[in-house]
Amino acid sequence: MFHVGGARSALYNWAVARQSGGKFVLRIEDTDAARNKPEWIDGIISALASIGISKDDPAFEGPYFQSQNADRHSEAAQQLYAQGRAYYCDCTREQLQERTGSQHLGYDGFCRDRGLEYVEGRALRFRTPTEGETVVVDLIRGEPSFPNAAIEDFVIARGDGSPVFLIANVVDDLDEGITLVIRGDEHLSNTPKQQLLWEALGAKAPVWAHLPVIVNEKRQKLSKRRDKVALEDYLAEGFLPEAMTNYLMLLGWGPGDDVEIRPYEELEQKFRVEDVNTSPAFFDIKKLTAFNGEYIRALPLEKFVEACEPWLRAPYATWAPEDFDRAAWEAIAPHAQTRVAVLSDITANVDFLFLKEPVADEASWDKAMKGDPAALLTTARAKLERADWSSPESLKEAVLAAGEEHGLKLGKAQAPVRVAVTGRTVGLPLFESLEVLGKDRTLPRLDAALAKLAG
Repeated sequence: MFHVGGARSALYNWAVARQSGGKFVLRIEDTDAARNKPEWIDGIISALASIGISKDDPAFEGPYFQSQNADRHSEAAQQLYAQGRAYYCDCTREQLQERTGSQHLGYDGFCRDRGLEYVEGRALRFRTPTEGETVVVDLIRGEPSFPNAAIEDFVIARGDGSPVFLIANVVDDLDEGITLVIRGDEHLSNTPKQQLLWEALGAKAPVWAHLPVIVNEKRQKLSKRRDKVALEDYLAEGFLPEAMTNYLMLLGWGPGDDVEIRPYEELEQKFRVEDVNTSPAFFDIKKLTAFNGEYIRALPLEKFVEACEPWLRAPYATWAPEDFDRAAWEAIAPHAQTRVAVLSDITANVDFLFLKEPVADEASWDKAMKGDPAALLTTARAKLERADWSSPESLKEAVLAAGEEHGLKLGKAQAPVRVAVTGRTVGLPLFESLEVLGKDRTLPRLDAALAKLAG
């Protein structure tokens, strides 16, 4: 699944590529066979497309597959060995721990000058400089420096000769002409090692930009084991792609004014990676939901009707397919559009129109049926029976009059009616809902509620 952090990184890369007339390069790092399936790759491409990063756009390049460049990875590793920039090592983890007295210390350079040649089982280690420092040019974090003496001689090829990800990543970047890498700051610790490899291979390292970590409401880094992090899950719940894109662009960056809801094209024009904040970015689901509500309300009505379609069918619909009434749905849709913040909310908001009986929500029933609800419902039913059902205002007047007879304001008077008819204490505007449901279905529901109250 496509992590929302990856989606944000992709959007920032996409914005910079399009601003500069460059290319957004998609590389699938597929050397781990257990994590590599064609449908997952299709999922990545589909998820990117959902937030506007289309492989059909001239700014899009790829996908490239890391596994297809394996020979170049091995060639580069051997080049470093031939140049004396790498050496073979036969140390085991147990031997290293015995020498250093700790399982936490890095490699101690024991094989640096032993002149070992390759035999199976010996790893190839990069010979890190022992003096000076490696300075990383980072558009967000300035120029952090790393003492070379603190960087261990790290492995670039395993004991079976296969290159590790670190050098594969560098070689792929080099071959694909990468000049700017925008990624999460969890990769910052690897950057000096990658930069040393670039320099050892005789190439200029790209400019870097390490994005702030995204955290949950407890200020913990978003985790797929604990938090909802998959972009697909949010879209499947009914968050609009445009709202997700807008929100993700603002996770750690802002355009410098008070306008948050704006089309991606404007955000792209205003985006500057240098202005990304270094502080952790809070993934606020409440704020995302508010964004989504704004985007839903801005949809043309016909687009809203179309967007809700998946949640009006199985497996979401709680009614039989033959009980769905498209005319009723289209009549209530304008009122629903102003109320729902996530498209999946539509199912519970309109189910009263298509179910033979309203949902049985005992908590709502207990909350609404206080005082003398039977007397109120009896009066309301009588007045509604005589009301003009072509006008929600007439239905409102009927319930208002019933409430006045029992010393109740409209809010208190309509609560038992709403629960009797829809099953819930909250929902769409009541009188517009009654008009769409119709007299012939509303009055029997009031009768059923009175029968239930009578015990």
